[in-house]
Amino acid sequence: MFLPAISELEPIARAAGDAILAIYRQPFAVEYKQDESPLTAADQGAHEVIVQALARLTPDIPVLSEESDAETMQARLGWSRYWLVDPLDGTKEFIAGSEEFTVNVALIERGRVVFGVVGVPANGRCYFGGAGLGAWRSEVEAEAQPISVRIAPSEAFTVVASKRHSSPAQERLLTGLSERFGDLQLANIGSSLKFCLLAEGNADCYPRLAPTSQWDTAAAQGVLEGAGGEVIGLDGQPFRYPPRESLLNPFFLALPAAAGWRQALIKLAGSL
Repeated sequence: MFLPAISELEPIARAAGDAILAIYRQPFAVEYKQDESPLTAADQGAHEVIVQALARLTPDIPVLSEESDAETMQARLGWSRYWLVDPLDGTKEFIAGSEEFTVNVALIERGRVVFGVVGVPANGRCYFGGAGLGAWRSEVEAEAQPISVRIAPSEAFTVVASKRHSSPAQERLLTGLSERFGDLQLANIGSSLKFCLLAEGNADCYPRLAPTSQWDTAAAQGVLEGAGGEVIGLDGQPFRYPPRESLLNPFFLALPAAAGWRQALIKLAGSL
């Protein structure tokens, strides 16, 4: 079966980003799905761009998108290889006028992320990478540059946090990290950009003890793993995407794979 080069995803993410920006720059309506999550014409437009482009690129690999229909949602339980897509990650940020929204596209093989691309429409940046492949950041009309995690904090220990989602367990984890590393520097940012901060060496840890869905995380996990990072469950096991009824993720920890404090973090998370 043909598998595309990771670089072939970049123009797809950029085209989806253009569709999003066409809506972003004008008044738009907001609808709400059954789970009360917001939906805009930008979500739907980017979905169509990506699904059609991937169908041309890899006609034998199915696509699961956040905006897929119920039939596709059910069929994906039998897939071993597929594209996992969030056409507009950070819809709430988009609606609020923030620029912290992304386009996420990942290739999944037997529950493992092969590679992913994260496009940032507002600034034209793209991140792409995969385990064993490397990771890169590209700007508009500029050559892609390799990126990597940092193994040790540069100054303060920097923890990436969600702007909109936390939990009592996450707050307890932050307290435990502060007791170990001193005053924490918190980097609050929306969408899958949290992983990208870690992947490019601008943060040390991204603990997520609050809800996410599979399409929120897979593409950026590929970027992080290519940059020398890892995503693990609270039990320390690799974070995977097995076929299951629920598309909600368990809690996870994202960090540099070679971090000297890895075991201490797992122990702390396991004690919550």
